[in-house]
Amino acid sequence: MQNIQKSIAQLRDSWKSLRLKWLSLGLAVFAVIFATAAYAQQVQEMDAKATIALLRTTDASYPGKVHLLPATLETTQWGWFNNAQPPVMEIDSGDTVVVETMMHSHNQVVPGKTVDELKKLRTDFPGRGPHTVTGPIYVRDAKPGDVLKVDILRVVPRAYAANFNLPGLFGLFPDRFQNGQVKYLYLDMEQKVAKFTPEIEIPLEPFPGTIGVARAEAGEYSTVPPGPYAGNLDIRDLTAGTTLYIPVFVDGALLWTGDSHAAQGNGEINLTALETAFKELVLNVSVIKGQSLTMPRGETPTDWITIGLDQSLDTALEMAKTETVKFLAEQRSITLEAAAELMPRVSDCRISQVVNRVRGIHCLNPKNPRAARPVDYPTSSNAEYFVTSDRGSDLNQVMANASMAMIQLLQQEKGLSELDAYGLASVQMDCRISKMDAEEKGLSCVLPKSVWVKS
Repeated sequence: MQNIQKSIAQLRDSWKSLRLKWLSLGLAVFAVIFATAAYAQQVQEMDAKATIALLRTTDASYPGKVHLLPATLETTQWGWFNNAQPPVMEIDSGDTVVVETMMHSHNQVVPGKTVDELKKLRTDFPGRGPHTVTGPIYVRDAKPGDVLKVDILRVVPRAYAANFNLPGLFGLFPDRFQNGQVKYLYLDMEQKVAKFTPEIEIPLEPFPGTIGVARAEAGEYSTVPPGPYAGNLDIRDLTAGTTLYIPVFVDGALLWTGDSHAAQGNGEINLTALETAFKELVLNVSVIKGQSLTMPRGETPTDWITIGLDQSLDTALEMAKTETVKFLAEQRSITLEAAAELMPRVSDCRISQVVNRVRGIHCLNPKNPRAARPVDYPTSSNAEYFVTSDRGSDLNQVMANASMAMIQLLQQEKGLSELDAYGLASVQMDCRISKMDAEEKGLSCVLPKSVWVKS
């Protein structure tokens, strides 16, 4: 009997040991299966990314490898920059990207939308910018301290654009303009004009209002204010054939673009330009090592562009002067003191915009070292321009005075409604800084009479 009980106990122990071995084996098999599945998923994801990257490359007569970046809900963000946003594309320095962009608010600003609906898109999403930005694009080998060179090679807008002011919101005169207006305009790219009214044609000079990189700080930031990272600069001179140089703050730079414009005035006073989207924005992107910048710079075929940004135009002007003096000293191998004396004679400074919370001034500095300031600063209307001007110690007030005077002049001389005058000034007025002393600033705002094709 004892032998039988002993045998049963041994069988029980053997069965328990066998079960433990089977359990261990099962767990091991499960772990292998799980790891294999995870690896397979990872490989599948890598293969998918590689496939997408391959399908987004093409043959074209542009420098480097040419990538196609469509504007979809997966490749765009509405109103925010965030340096934690996963890149939608990776490129090498020297590659070209053919970018598509969307209209504001993920393509909700389209013909048929009323001004009240456009206002609701802003008030329902406080803090968020209106812009839809395509990106970010990760540029391999771009590191903090480098400079990203972005050549704008080609710009092709879609068929229409919008200009609007939101009732009682934003713009240079929100309190005065309690009524809003939106105009949708057909962009005639063959004639390169858009009819603002039956009598007025706006010359089209498309450019990206926003090209920028990620800032160093973590978190979500509105697309509205520009900064050292560039972004919403709204510099109308940055058309096809020009270049923007931007300091890099994070690995890969993370490049976005949006806020596409068909035309814009220097000032953009009613809040908007001719807001559109681009079917084709061709950018060649390269990394410059060993050259640091504190602020973005631009380059046109004839000029270098220096930039000042601040909530106050007075401070923005001082920054623009500092950046310009520094640039002239570098360009001409002269002292800062000599550059400061030279600047008023050669640098042509304009009001970029006054509606992006951070206001902008940009200065055009001729590449030709013998060139003087290339423009006039009239104080009264002439055969070529409607002109308003003002002087004072506060450039913000000077800008407001000259802009309101232009609105009233267009009403008096051409019979425009106040809202049409506001919109036309926003897309065509050019505000030039004629005097830039700390004690007194001067501004000459001009609007070409040539836009009237019918009297």
